[in-house]
Amino acid sequence: MERIFLILLLLVASSSVSVYSYNVQSIFTFGDSIFDAGNNHFNKNCTAQADFPPYGSSFFHQPTGRFTNGRTVADFISEFIGIDLQKPYLEAQIEVMNGSRKAYPSNGINFASAGSGFLQETNKDFGVIPIQEQLLQFQTSVKQNQIDKTSIQNSIFFLESGSNDIFNYFLPFDPPKLDPNAYVQSMLKEAANLIDQIYKLGARRIAVFSLGPVGCVPARAILPLAPVDRCYGKINVMVKKFNSGLESLVKDIPTKYPGAIGVYGAVYDIVQRFRAVPTNYGFSDVVNACCGYGPLGGLVQCGKEGYKICPNPNSFLFWDYFHPSEHTYELISKALWVGDTSRIRPINLKNLANPASFN
Repeated sequence: MERIFLILLLLVASSSVSVYSYNVQSIFTFGDSIFDAGNNHFNKNCTAQADFPPYGSSFFHQPTGRFTNGRTVADFISEFIGIDLQKPYLEAQIEVMNGSRKAYPSNGINFASAGSGFLQETNKDFGVIPIQEQLLQFQTSVKQNQIDKTSIQNSIFFLESGSNDIFNYFLPFDPPKLDPNAYVQSMLKEAANLIDQIYKLGARRIAVFSLGPVGCVPARAILPLAPVDRCYGKINVMVKKFNSGLESLVKDIPTKYPGAIGVYGAVYDIVQRFRAVPTNYGFSDVVNACCGYGPLGGLVQCGKEGYKICPNPNSFLFWDYFHPSEHTYELISKALWVGDTSRIRPINLKNLANPASFN
């Protein structure tokens, strides 16, 4: 059954751009390394980087600042819709300031910063851009008329963050001051605020993506109490609690915010399907990082001294110690684009982008 669904998914997704015309002018993206298109590269005070080989090697054939070997979900969805890939905000800002471009791009902006979280303290020492600052960048751009206000309602907003918050909760260096439930609630409070603020600036189509099974990432090998022969259950329990709260926020969007629609991408469940029947999805390995070193390939970042790389990155679920491969992102994207309500709800991204479905 899973194999049949995958075949149908590929057929429908590959044909959808030519069949429909979408009323999506732009995509605005907020989040972490799952979505970062290179903001950290242009942030010279940031040490969380992927601007060196072999990142980007499978598609762009050079590093772009994306924390994978090719495209991310935001890239694939842009391609499905038929718009150009979004530039990182900091790159667009530099180009406007130095005069190499007259205005900010009309196809949207990517504000995501790798290593960031919903909580401002998460990886603060790395110089990342927390979600609150990403929001401020967007607010400032709108208020200064750098982003066309009339185009915002014809845009889709992407939000994905929280994996760094939860992973850091289990690091031994700085024991958390809150219990797991209170910690998750503090994350959800920030997510709710971002949704509220972008709505006030005109956002009407908001796609919120759950966290994947963070307890299964190869980087768990650096955690003192984490098993390497199975996923770290305590992390995934916390992830599922957060995801449940996140979906509740999305369900409230139509009643709390008139004229808006929110969709919830069940990325956790999508990835767990890959892990359950990997060969049906073209994976030979759903445990180890293709690029890294040590147990699970989780002790050394890809591209750093001593790293090793697999011969076929897109047969691996994980590209590096924390991030999916381009193949994984492509499958996730197609599930979000045309999937049923077990994958994204109440409607998929194709319907969200289709004016007949939205009105």
